Amino acid sequence: MFIAEFQEVGRDLFHRGLVSSHGGNMSIRFGDRLLITRRGAQLGHLTERDLIETGVERNDRATPSASSELAVHRAIYQGTQAQAIVHAHPAFALALSYFEPEIVPMDAEGSLSVGRVPVIGETVITQVRDVLDEVVKGCQGCKIVVIRGHGSFAIGQLLNEAHHWTSLLEESCRILSMVRILGQGTNVTSNSGAPPA
Repeated sequence: MFIAEFQEVGRDLFHRGLVSSHGGNMSIRFGDRLLITRRGAQLGHLTERDLIETGVERNDRATPSASSELAVHRAIYQGTQAQAIVHAHPAFALALSYFEPEIVPMDAEGSLSVGRVPVIGETVITQVRDVLDEVVKGCQGCKIVVIRGHGSFAIGQLLNEAHHWTSLLEESCRILSMVRILGQGTNVTSNSGAPPA
């Protein structure tokens, strides 16, 4: 029933370079259940077998096959109104996360659509479960958050919406990075008023 939506978004995430061959994960919620991609699934080549149904609150027999980020998806669903989540590894956003406490897009579309994006974690985060409360809090006020050195979690009512925020943030980060490179030695400033790094 939902496979076509997962396949469309998964293919696009892979072809845009927002996930590696076996990276990232996605889920949707329906009532007290959720569908999440299988542990180690290739988002660019999903089949029905790669979608695992389990509980939002409770484990069941299918739970061990679910993505290793299941706990993060559950926490976001329990703490927000999200109905869909996309977890990706956008390269420019990740690169900026090493240096910024938040990502502030300079381009008009990014500024208007995603606004200031929190970067979670004081150091590189390998286990997102260690910062679950911060991730949920970030998702309560923003459409997308970035975990330092790890990846992004975007929420929406549909997978396509969460995918939109992911791709839009990455484009904004790409522009921001290019502006900083091209603007070295000039007086170009970001929206926050800070000079380019």
